[in-house]
Amino acid sequence: MTVRLPDLPYDKDALEPHISARTLGYHYDKHHRAYIDKLNEAIENTDYSDLSLVAMIAQSHGTNHTNVYNNAAQAWNHEFLWNSMSPEGGGDATGPLQEALQRQFGDVARFGEAFRRAATGQFGSGWAWLVLDKGELKVISTKDADNPLVSGQSPLLTLDVWEHAYYLDYQNERARYVDTFLEHLINWKFASANYNALNALA
Repeated sequence: MTVRLPDLPYDKDALEPHISARTLGYHYDKHHRAYIDKLNEAIENTDYSDLSLVAMIAQSHGTNHTNVYNNAAQAWNHEFLWNSMSPEGGGDATGPLQEALQRQFGDVARFGEAFRRAATGQFGSGWAWLVLDKGELKVISTKDADNPLVSGQSPLLTLDVWEHAYYLDYQNERARYVDTFLEHLINWKFASANYNALNALA
């Protein structure tokens, strides 16, 4: 099975002026595509070739197949990232997710403060996440390609804090990029759909 680059859920200029078409073009066409290409090379003629991305991540984690894990995780992370942002993003969560955020953090604004700390405090490359962990909402960060799935956590949304995600637009101002995500791009509908689906399975 060949892993394919998924389509973006919006046009490359749809997130402007917050993320430029140039940045999104490089990020998607160069970086995301490279993870897909390297993953297909790594899994060719192996037992991984018939697995889903999630299964590849689970089965390669903690093994010497780091090339499979890193590229599978980055492929999954990036597809999740595109859906974590929306041209109609920002604002507040609604419904059951909003209620859960209020229980866990006090309100959506305090969630934003926790998310900002996780994203700006991640040293070097990595990701910030809102996850569901044993029924509790948590904000975490992961390093490089690492993915919460391998820790038994269920991602609800994410933000890429590798420099390639923002440097053309924000240079070294990661905090401004994170604030822009929280104010204008965060896709609460996607996060709510993930939260509701997980609750339906509980």
